[in-house]
Amino acid sequence: MRSTADSGGSAPGAGQVTAERIRDAAILRYGRDGFSVGLRAVAADAGVTAGLVVHHFGSKDGLRKACDAYVLGVIRSAKLKATRGGPAAAIAQLAEIEEYAPMALYSLRSLQAGGELAGEFMEQMCADALEYLEAGVASGLIRPSRDPAGRARYLAMQGMGSLLLWISLHPGFREVDDFRKELRQISDEITLPALELFSEGLFVDRKMLDDYLMYVCDPPAGDAKP
Repeated sequence: MRSTADSGGSAPGAGQVTAERIRDAAILRYGRDGFSVGLRAVAADAGVTAGLVVHHFGSKDGLRKACDAYVLGVIRSAKLKATRGGPAAAIAQLAEIEEYAPMALYSLRSLQAGGELAGEFMEQMCADALEYLEAGVASGLIRPSRDPAGRARYLAMQGMGSLLLWISLHPGFREVDDFRKELRQISDEITLPALELFSEGLFVDRKMLDDYLMYVCDPPAGDAKP
């Protein structure tokens, strides 16, 4: 894993490199074993002492927040690249999906853990989804929505929910490398039906949408392209 700050020009100092090594080790360890793992295990994976972990991150929650921010940043950057770059960029990203397995697995463990940090993680994921969907609208790849924030939330919950279902059905799964293979298989199985659904739609006409808009008391303002 590379830091999103690596391209900033000047070389990072030793302290930053150590902090990034700890963070990367934590992402892999938490993705594999969940958040019940103690700081000593993360420190051992990173080749440092538990005291050095505390020095850089303050606490286990501090380390988790740093991991959350990094993982969300990587996902957001990849999605923005795909939606701003048009169909070719989106298709090219499918060929690299295994690269994102550690991030996807960490995200699943974060949501499985529940609690305030998981809620904050999901809310940020929804906010990021809104940003990259709107970038797709601006680039001409994605249709506008009557309710952009609602659409972003739905897609974020749908995407993470399907992966949470998968991992719940495979409770013995542990290794990140195994998840890389599974993520590829999942992608191969759902990409065609997903593209068909999003490109051509499910219903043969818009009657159900029109009826719903008449039914709700306060439909979203504005209109979307049919």
